[in-house]
Amino acid sequence: MNKNKMVMLLGLAGFIVMTDNWVVSPILPAIAQNLNIDIAKAGLLITAYMLPFGIFQIIFGPLADRYGKKQVITFSIIMFTIATGLCALGTNLTNLAVFRGLTGVFAASVMPIALALIGDVFPIQERQGAIGTYMGISFLGQGLSMAIGGTIAYFLNWRGVFGVYAVLSLIPVLLLVKNYKQLPSEKHPHSKIFAPYGKLLGTSRSLFTYIIVLLEGIFIVGSFSYAGAYIAKTYGFNYFYIGLIMTAFGIMTVIGGRLSGKLAAKIGARKILSIGLVAAALADIIIYLYGNTLGLLIVGVALLGLGFIFTHSTLLTRATEFAQKARGAAMSLVAFCFMGGGGIGTAIGGRIISTAGLDNLFVIYGIALVVTLLLSFVLIRDHVVEPDELKEEIGKL
Repeated sequence: MNKNKMVMLLGLAGFIVMTDNWVVSPILPAIAQNLNIDIAKAGLLITAYMLPFGIFQIIFGPLADRYGKKQVITFSIIMFTIATGLCALGTNLTNLAVFRGLTGVFAASVMPIALALIGDVFPIQERQGAIGTYMGISFLGQGLSMAIGGTIAYFLNWRGVFGVYAVLSLIPVLLLVKNYKQLPSEKHPHSKIFAPYGKLLGTSRSLFTYIIVLLEGIFIVGSFSYAGAYIAKTYGFNYFYIGLIMTAFGIMTVIGGRLSGKLAAKIGARKILSIGLVAAALADIIIYLYGNTLGLLIVGVALLGLGFIFTHSTLLTRATEFAQKARGAAMSLVAFCFMGGGGIGTAIGGRIISTAGLDNLFVIYGIALVVTLLLSFVLIRDHVVEPDELKEEIGKL
């Protein structure tokens, strides 16, 4: 299978999963009303999804290293599709929460395994561009999720949202099955499930990278999580229009993903990382200062997407070199730090909003991103590829 087509196929799977990540938020009131429960109880559906989604990031990577990446991701996408379809059949909070939990379990496999597959197939010179393309397509789904979910719910109902997503999920399932034999299949049957994590966190070069990934998740995802609420508060738009504005984030991740690899080859990954953090910080400042002007608000949202993809694709490319025989584990730890950071950033953001107001969240996180930039100069070295001794040490696992 052509490796660029493989990226597009994996990106499609990522698009579906990232769209599903946020799908419950706009339809939560409809679910609560239909199941005759209050909104606070309905909110447990988000927790039921996010907890296993975060925890199983750590588990699927090592499983893929041991049993084969294409085997695990194909099985997971099939189960994700079934679980999403079951959500449309939920009759009460309990069974719907169970179905959402299963969806979160299998959704957790897609990003780390896809990134590990890209790391296996693409040489380091081409890897950041491929990772950027994959992440751009995937996070376009996140940017569109509220508009898609809200639109489907408007014309059908909340069950229709899960039904449509299950049907859409069949597309990557069928493509994976069709191209299954052509996908690379590297197995390390004697690899230990959790041992690589000790080495990855016990080596300063990789540990420092994961720290920056965690901070990136806290402040960039934390900002993105409340951008929709800021738009609703400032302009009073419905979910469809909010989703359209948030699409600027997704569009810039696609564009930036295509550019990041080429720019990294010309000016170096270190500079791309810095540009990304500066762009994300500037985006938050623009939203804080000029968010009440629609055009500049859209610029801020778009710049946040560009900053995210430049930063994250650089850190991901760096992480693919940490453990060649345990690449799934290395990418799982990245995904865990990033998504965990996003959860922390969202929780902290809620506290900031309750005490200082929604507007001030963006200036606080903007300043925090500047601090992250300064910290990255200390912790992240000038080049992406780790020394041979590090790769050999961790690669033995």
